[in-house]
Amino acid sequence: MKLRFEKKYLVPNIQLDALRERFMPFLRADIYAGIEQFGYPEYTVRSIYFDSHDKKALDEKIAGVEERKKLRIRGYNTCDNNSKVFLEIKRKIGNRIYKNRSLIPYAKTQETLLFGPDESLMESLKLKNQQDDAMRFLYQLKKHNMSPLNLIVYEREAYHGKFNSDLRVTFDKNVRSAIYPRIDDLFDESALTYIWDNHFILEVKYFDPPMPGFIKTIIEDFKLQSQALSKFTEGYFCHQTFANKAI
Repeated sequence: MKLRFEKKYLVPNIQLDALRERFMPFLRADIYAGIEQFGYPEYTVRSIYFDSHDKKALDEKIAGVEERKKLRIRGYNTCDNNSKVFLEIKRKIGNRIYKNRSLIPYAKTQETLLFGPDESLMESLKLKNQQDDAMRFLYQLKKHNMSPLNLIVYEREAYHGKFNSDLRVTFDKNVRSAIYPRIDDLFDESALTYIWDNHFILEVKYFDPPMPGFIKTIIEDFKLQSQALSKFTEGYFCHQTFANKAI
């Protein structure tokens, strides 16, 4: 199991163009991202996060537990008849991460969560060597009696290092959320609330330390500070704040 380092920075939107320009000599576009109207490699990320009734995952994040995990279903862009989603366990050990993930048809998601994968899906997962990861996800889901807590959606502008393809740099923009979603809400935009007004999240991910020197220089020049940012946590509590204000 190879763990990846992950650093996050909250950046004002007004710095996006200048920051992108500084990074471009060292990065190439993610091959899986479409080039949008402004010419940037971008796609929409959609995740439903699960938690237990006593909100174990949320509490562990707030407490800064060294080793913890989150379960989520992740899809991309818009929905069609061929849409697929990942069942993911994101494991966090200090400032390093590792994911177990398996790809299933979106149309089979609800049935799979309730009853487990059917025979054809099991065979498909076996062919992709993802059967064990799917069963790990379902085991954790049932063991902790987990249900959907939070839907997180954002546009991700994604790059890899030109000289090191393991290096990944992303700009996560327009981060928005809804709480207590249904599985059918994964591609629904109607109930989403923006989390960080006028800011985006810069994420830097790499396997082997230290962080590349050119990134350190750019981070220092823009006076950015690494933070323990969590879309999952902030997406939940922003709705609690709105609810309290409404009382």
